[in-house]
Amino acid sequence: MTYRVLALDLDGTTLTSDHQIIPAVREAIQQLRSQIMVLLVTGRHHTAARPYYYELGLDTPIISCNGTYIYDYQTNRVLAENAIPQDIGMQFLQLAKQHDLNLVVYVTDRMTLSAQKPIAYMAALEQWAEQCPEAVRPQILRVESFEDEVKNSQYLWKFVVEGDIEKITSFSQLNWVQEHFTGEQSWHNRIDFSRKGNTKGARLQEYLAQHNIPLSEVIAIGDNHNDISMIQAAGLGVAMANAEDAVKAIADQVTKEGNNGQGILDILQQYFGV
Repeated sequence: MTYRVLALDLDGTTLTSDHQIIPAVREAIQQLRSQIMVLLVTGRHHTAARPYYYELGLDTPIISCNGTYIYDYQTNRVLAENAIPQDIGMQFLQLAKQHDLNLVVYVTDRMTLSAQKPIAYMAALEQWAEQCPEAVRPQILRVESFEDEVKNSQYLWKFVVEGDIEKITSFSQLNWVQEHFTGEQSWHNRIDFSRKGNTKGARLQEYLAQHNIPLSEVIAIGDNHNDISMIQAAGLGVAMANAEDAVKAIADQVTKEGNNGQGILDILQQYFGV
């Protein structure tokens, strides 16, 4: 089988646990970009994926926030989106407050966290962002009011909730939440809430259909629950050795090593010869 597309998750897949790209992985992807279509398909906001996009030398759009939108770095514009309506976003904030949940809110051009209750992973992301060159630095802002961010932003991409995973899972199962949102676990203690129907797999399929590329010609690699949709959709779905068990269970293949070892290299060598 000839594969024409490589769809890559970032965290836990292309990136090591300390948010780096192994040099051999970087070099292999840089070689591949002129031979096949390499797509980043991530839960990240496009501003938080930007440093890696340029490090890899890509020129394709990126699928961001678990399929919520496609962003083109070449023209700095959104190519397609299914953002959360403002009124639904405001209701989500109210409900989350009632359940005492810790949030991050992804809006048009930045990630926002509470100035009063900054959650752990965003505090770490802030430190990482400060080390990035200014031209590609992720935009992260501590805010006094999520409501003001939602009211004043063109797009509301997703909510991220971090904390007690059982508590968050219970929240995700509320009838109103299930009616309006797709909730997908993106880390052991985080669930991402995007507009109902948004998944990595659905957006990947839509984008490739526009380019007349069948899913059978795609290799998709990921590690967490929010990657399951694209791994199942792809002609070859690959789970990382460090992936959640549920992801490995539906994958066609599992990498020999995890993201802190040789990672995706065995797949790139086996199917693309790099």
